[in-house]
Amino acid sequence: MGTIRTPREADLPETADVVVIGGGIVGVATAFWTSRAGLDTVLVEKQEGLGTQTTSASAECFRAQFTEPAMVALAKPSIEIFDNFADVIGVPGYDIHVRHRGYLFMTDDAEMLDDMQAAVARQHELGVTDSRFLEGAVVRERFPFVADDVVGATFRQNDGWLAAHELVQGFAKGSDAEFLLNTTVSDVLTDTDGVSGVETTRGTIATRAVVDAAGPFAGRVGKMVGVDLPLEPVRRQKVFVAASPEVIPQEAPFTVDLVNGAYWRPETGGALLGWVDPEEPVGEPVEIEALPADRYFPAVVLDKLTRLNPFFEEVTQGLKQTDVSTTAGQYVYTPDEQPLIGRLPEVPGLYVNCGYWAGVMLGPTAGRWTADLITGEMQPEDNPLRPTRFAEGDYEKGGSFLSGH
Repeated sequence: MGTIRTPREADLPETADVVVIGGGIVGVATAFWTSRAGLDTVLVEKQEGLGTQTTSASAECFRAQFTEPAMVALAKPSIEIFDNFADVIGVPGYDIHVRHRGYLFMTDDAEMLDDMQAAVARQHELGVTDSRFLEGAVVRERFPFVADDVVGATFRQNDGWLAAHELVQGFAKGSDAEFLLNTTVSDVLTDTDGVSGVETTRGTIATRAVVDAAGPFAGRVGKMVGVDLPLEPVRRQKVFVAASPEVIPQEAPFTVDLVNGAYWRPETGGALLGWVDPEEPVGEPVEIEALPADRYFPAVVLDKLTRLNPFFEEVTQGLKQTDVSTTAGQYVYTPDEQPLIGRLPEVPGLYVNCGYWAGVMLGPTAGRWTADLITGEMQPEDNPLRPTRFAEGDYEKGGSFLSGH
C-alpha cells in the first residue's frame, strides 16, 4: 500500500528508480503503474493533498466518443479500469461511484448532421462500436427534457462519470509508491548521462528517471532542463446549481449543446454546468486557490443551456446566490489537443505525461503507457503521443467534438 506523508529533510528518500512530479490523477496513476512494474517510485506534490488542483476542478467524466486513434486507445482501456477498479488496485470493495449515464452530443443545426454521422462511423472503425447517431425524433423520445428544436445527436450509454477524489486516492492506496506532500521541486538535476536527480524544498532525491506530470506547471519543469514544451494552460470554469430533483432530470446523461459548447449533468443535490469558452485566453499556470472565477459565468451558462434544455428556465426562477457555486481550474492544450507522453530525447531519463484537458478520463491508461515506456515494454516508435511528433510533422489536430468535455 502506498505511503502518503509530508517528509522532513531527515527522512527524505535519498534515491528512487523513478520520481514523478505532480500529484493529480495523471501523476498518481503513473506512480501506481511504475511501482507495480517493480520500480522504486517517489511522487512529489507541492500541495498538501493529492488531486487538489486540476483534477478537483474537472467535471469527473469519461467517454470513448473520440475520432482520434490515440485518444480511443487511451479512453477505452481507462473505462475498463474504472469498471474493475477495486480488482485493479487490489482493494476489495473500493468504490469510485461509476455512473454509466452516457454522453449526449446534440444539435439543432441540421448542417452538423453529416459530420456527426461521420464521427460515429469513425468511432466504429476505431472499435467504439456502441456509439450511436440518433435522429431528432429519437432524441426527443428517449430524452424528453430536450427542446423540440433538436434535430440529431450522438450517444454512447457506456460513457459517464465517477468520483475523481476516490479515483486518485484508490490509485495511491493500491500502489507501492511513496507520495511526498508539501514538497516542491525546484530543479531537475542532470549530468553527462542525463537526469541525475531532483532538488526539492526538502532536499535532493537521486534518480535516473523523472516523469513530468505537473499539469499546468509541466512547462516550468521542462524549462528546468532547457526544454520548451508546447503547452497552453487555459482557464475552465464549472458551476454547481442546487435545484430540486423534480426539476433536474436525475437520470439524464452528460449533455452537450454542440452549437454553443455548453454542457450539464445531474449531480447529487442539483446539477453540474459548464461551458467551453472559445475566447478564453491562454494564461500562465496558476494554483486553483489563486484562479478567479467569473461572477457572471453562471448566468451565461444557464442562458446557453436553456435553449436546448428548456427545464433550466424553471431552475433559474427563484434561484438564490447561495444555490450557486462556481469554481475554476486549468486545462492544458497542445497543438493537436492530445497529450504529450514519453521520453524527451534532449534529456535522457526525462519523461513527460502532460498536456491534458481530459486527464481524469485518459490518465489511468496514460500512466500505464508511461510505465511501459520506462521499462521498455513499449517502444518509443510505437507511441503515437510521443512528444517528438510535432518536430517530426507526424500529427494532426483532433477532430472530436469539443475538446474540454
